[in-house]
Amino acid sequence: MRDAVVQGDAARAREIAIALVASGADLVAAVEHGFAAGIRRVGELWEEGEYFLPELVQGAEAMKAAMAVVLPALAAGRAGSLTRGRVVLGTVQGDLHDIGKGLVGVLLAAHGFEVHDLGHDVPVERFLAKAREIDADIVAASALLTTTMPEQRRLAEAIAASDIARKPKLLVGGAPTSPRWAASFGAAHAENALRAVAAAEALLA
Repeated sequence: MRDAVVQGDAARAREIAIALVASGADLVAAVEHGFAAGIRRVGELWEEGEYFLPELVQGAEAMKAAMAVVLPALAAGRAGSLTRGRVVLGTVQGDLHDIGKGLVGVLLAAHGFEVHDLGHDVPVERFLAKAREIDADIVAASALLTTTMPEQRRLAEAIAASDIARKPKLLVGGAPTSPRWAASFGAAHAENALRAVAAAEALLA
């Protein structure tokens, strides 16, 4: 699983995902230690200068191909069970980074959260509208550029000023962000996708 993503082989990743679902194995553990480990390695290779944009995109496509098979199986396995919480997820306006945020969504869904992924370049107003529509428990916003970090603060202020009766908790993340930054406007922080799951669970505990 890991190698298929690192090598950017979407067809192979999909084949392995189909076999995984058929095997009856623990899908959450497999995603965390297989496909998710692969996309994390792709990110590391990008940061180290070993991978460039084509390899980054190919790795992301392989991850998406696998998740297109795994996520419906996870949803079917949870049919009839209560969701752990509803999450609105997106990368803030002005920021086009999607891979890390997408991984957060995959792992939250794998851990029983109902995830509504708005994609990237999401304006504050769209976060709020979706949170109101689904009665969200958490709004999770990623910023990968220092220039887009202020959008996270704007989102916090908009949630606080909104007329939403049961205001969602705010969870932020992204490479330039920090716990101190998040705390400055009353948000929770996660430094990576696995920590995002733990942070979401803590917010709803």
